[in-house]
Amino acid sequence: MTTPARRSQRRNQVLSREQIIEAAIELLDAGGEGALTVRALSERLSTGSGAISYHVGKRDDLLDAATETVVMAALATKPARAGAAPGDEIRVVALALFDAIAEHRWLATRLTLQIIRNPVGPVTVGIFERIGRQVDALGVPPARWFDAASTLVHYILGAVSQNARIEGDTSGIDPEADREKFFEATSAAWQELDPGDHPFMHAVVGQMREHDDRAQFLTGVAVVLDGLTRLH
Repeated sequence: MTTPARRSQRRNQVLSREQIIEAAIELLDAGGEGALTVRALSERLSTGSGAISYHVGKRDDLLDAATETVVMAALATKPARAGAAPGDEIRVVALALFDAIAEHRWLATRLTLQIIRNPVGPVTVGIFERIGRQVDALGVPPARWFDAASTLVHYILGAVSQNARIEGDTSGIDPEADREKFFEATSAAWQELDPGDHPFMHAVVGQMREHDDRAQFLTGVAVVLDGLTRLH
């Protein structure tokens, strides 16, 4: 039974769409998609499901709104100095998306779904517009703009997804596994491989163990950008 104090709290609280989305993001960050239910969000905000539905909609709408909020904030990131080169602009937005998914580990799956399901939505349009303008500035021929922008977007999203919580079949995967311990164990396993059969694996085992994820990500961006400047 709802107590008078509880009813008063709900009645006196004025919720905004932004507050609801912020609370939804907090639940997602804490426990992934499974933690975001209308009931859990209602309890967190001390409100009823009707208020949430009125401002945002159903659970899928909440997930889309949370995704849009985080992604659009990342896309708004600008270089520290004005008049930055196109490559610098791309690196800034790529790193902003990388860091957003590293911080919000539920994001990669939802981001991919939005791009597939809603090609005219703000997330898809925002990413392609921000990247595409820089492809133009790089001097890529207009006939190759879509291919060039798509290549960059596919690399960025694919690479950053490696840092995401995997939704679905996670058998054999510990989402809380320590990164350093994982690479130590992997490097030890690679060193056990026959060097005659696997000379490359032995050559790079130290690099794999000590590599920096963000630096590796930027190397990939640089490789793609170098290729795009050669398009004719």
